[in-house]
Amino acid sequence: MTVAETGSTNADMIALAASGAAEGLWLRAERQTAGKGRQGREWVSPPGNLYASTLVRLRPTDPAAATLALVAAIALEEAVRGCLPNETTSRLQIKWPNDLLINGAKLSGILLERSGDAIVIGMGVNLADHPSGLDRAVTSLAAHGVKVEPGDFLLRLAETFDQWLARWRGEGLAPIRDQWQARAHRNGAALTARLPDGRSVDGVFERLDTDGALILRLADGTTRVIHAADVFLI
Repeated sequence: MTVAETGSTNADMIALAASGAAEGLWLRAERQTAGKGRQGREWVSPPGNLYASTLVRLRPTDPAAATLALVAAIALEEAVRGCLPNETTSRLQIKWPNDLLINGAKLSGILLERSGDAIVIGMGVNLADHPSGLDRAVTSLAAHGVKVEPGDFLLRLAETFDQWLARWRGEGLAPIRDQWQARAHRNGAALTARLPDGRSVDGVFERLDTDGALILRLADGTTRVIHAADVFLI
């Protein structure tokens, strides 16, 4: 389902979920007027980029809901990888938990929100344009010579998401973690984690734990498990 303009596809999808919408529905907007990222940040939404949300209905046997962030990340990475020229794919990587980077610059964002048994997953991808003047480097597919229409990209994304969601349900978290780690920043990469309370923790990436949390190795040799933070490559 596509609309010309809305406030937020996630907000609309939450309302649709409350009205009984089934799993697998996608909503795409050509433009958002109140798009949002993690921790309530504004998501700038010029035309030509992807702004879309989908719905997962949790089942009693599903893995932990929070790990859908990893599912979304690897599905989106696979969809983007299929659009890039071969010489650029080596510079594409996932940053915990679900940002996509090209040459260290942010390409996309993913936001999960829960309402009862419904998990709404919003994805914003800079296809044609990207903002400037932010506190981090950002990029777009167009900046790397790739032109793709949002509707065409969503067809690719919906297919990869369905495939990885089926594996998450059928095989558990292990293959999701393996794929995430294969596509993420290398082991030993220096990271800064800005915690929700404002503190920062510096360390190097060691691995994901069995629940998908980030494990950092600190300078004193100890490890720190990070469940929620903004993470930056140093």
